[in-house]
Amino acid sequence: MNPSEKKLDKIRESLKQKNISAYIISGSDPHLGEYVPDHWRIIKWLTGFTGSSAMVVITDSSAGLWTDARYYIQAEEQLKGSGFELIKPKTFGRSDYTDWLSENLEYGCRLAFDDRLFSVSQIRKLKKRLAAKNISFNTCCDLITGLWTDRPSMPATIAFDHLLKFCGKERAIKIAEVRESMKELHVNYQLLTSIDDIMWLLNIRGSDNKYSPLFTSFAIIGEEQIFLFADKTKIPQQLISEFDRLNIVILPYEETGKKLSTLPESASILLNPAVTSGGLFNAITPGMRIVQEISIPARLKAIRNMTEIANINRVMIKDGVVLTKFFYWVEDNMGKKILSELLVSDKLLELRTGQENFFGPSFETIVAFNKNGAQPHYSVTPDTDTRIDEKGILLVDSGGQYLDGTTDITRTILLGPPTFRQKMDFTLVLKGLISLAKAKFPMGTKGYQLDILAREALWEHGLNYGHGTGHGVGFFLNVHEGPLNIGFSVPEDSTAIIEPGMLFSNEPAIYREGEYGIRTENLMICYEDEETEFGQFLKFDTVTLCYIDKKLIDKSLLDQKEILWVNSYHSEVCEKLSPFLTASEKQWLKDKTEPL
Repeated sequence: MNPSEKKLDKIRESLKQKNISAYIISGSDPHLGEYVPDHWRIIKWLTGFTGSSAMVVITDSSAGLWTDARYYIQAEEQLKGSGFELIKPKTFGRSDYTDWLSENLEYGCRLAFDDRLFSVSQIRKLKKRLAAKNISFNTCCDLITGLWTDRPSMPATIAFDHLLKFCGKERAIKIAEVRESMKELHVNYQLLTSIDDIMWLLNIRGSDNKYSPLFTSFAIIGEEQIFLFADKTKIPQQLISEFDRLNIVILPYEETGKKLSTLPESASILLNPAVTSGGLFNAITPGMRIVQEISIPARLKAIRNMTEIANINRVMIKDGVVLTKFFYWVEDNMGKKILSELLVSDKLLELRTGQENFFGPSFETIVAFNKNGAQPHYSVTPDTDTRIDEKGILLVDSGGQYLDGTTDITRTILLGPPTFRQKMDFTLVLKGLISLAKAKFPMGTKGYQLDILAREALWEHGLNYGHGTGHGVGFFLNVHEGPLNIGFSVPEDSTAIIEPGMLFSNEPAIYREGEYGIRTENLMICYEDEETEFGQFLKFDTVTLCYIDKKLIDKSLLDQKEILWVNSYHSEVCEKLSPFLTASEKQWLKDKTEPL
């Protein structure tokens, strides 16, 4: 029997004993972030699915897993023999696990989950969807801890100071700015549950997460004090002394809920229901006025200051040099040695590690050859490792965490002769990337309003991709950062607008299952453009520096402005990266960036 099936049987035994009809398991941790420590990767332990987004529902007769379109192919493969079934919506984006529960649960039955791992927003949506079913809820139900006997411990790395030369603004100034905004909102306290908000505010970082430089903690900002809930033994004395000076009180991580329950009933508190767990929300002193909005640090940190922008531009050169050396190495070694996805992934990490201020990858590197590239978030393992030869398309999506910035870049390169369809697909994706990169739009524009620019060329040919077009990128923080994204759906925080200083990805794509995937991704910073009688207009500046494979471009599909964009971009890439390359690499890059 598959180990997942044994675990599933034990959970079903617990359901029977506790008279529970359905049990929901979240892929999150108590901070409800994208990347979670191994201690909280319950779905991976239970089902074998390794994607970053998932929800599981278990009943006495079914076990379903829901994820998004990025992971469909991966999930179907990883769930084989596990006893769990991937549930895909019949119509794209039109149903999720709450719809399934509404359709399949009996009237008056009992539903359970662990509210430490579910946001207030998720719980509200679930209860609203099931309102007509008269469901009873057990929201403090942990069926996992007793079963997971070899569970990894919580991270125990040391916090460190993120220096002013990198972040550009002292923590005291950030705290004052946040408190000023709190006054404007008439709130006395603010609960921070997203770790990256706390890292930004206090100018600290850590190594508790594999891909994000986070130090596990909660925080409550008061008018005079800040309560930081963390393991004090993980904070150096120098930082503790600095925190004392700023009236930052360090309390045990486990006491967050206890502190919330002791706040004055007459006070008010700001929190974001999308990233606040039901457990913490229910701990708040009854009677407190609760203001529910996105956190103030989340809005402030999305806008880069001038020091951060200068650092980002330097980091893009470093990372561009790495990618140039990497693709040169791949091409130079093709036919000379056996190349595989794992081998070239290791080579890319080796090259990044040699760069100044490199801290680690910003996410799990995707090196996907041919059909593996059709999985948007393919993860190579020794079992799936594929040999790379001169007969197809190689997709590489990678990024680096540097003390002076975070990168995220995807390139698709041709190995061998192209087909007509490969060139058409690649060029249509490129047209979308250029269209968004060249966008000029009025202040007040929201991300979803620009999404059509990246998809129009694909839609005209009956093509599409299932993920978003762009996401915010943190500054030596999470590679995926809110509050604003560029996508086809209206985000939960539909009030967020694109503002100068925001850093975005631009990543249209096309995936052909069983054949290949094509994605081209650059990062862009928003700047002010002209101001007219119709208001202030904004634009994007592409900051990623790496050649785009001309062998896959069908020039006949590009108009003159698009050709000029490619030539101008390649000229900048060659000019900025060449000084850091060897003579042979420099000549190779010059050839790659010759005008179309």
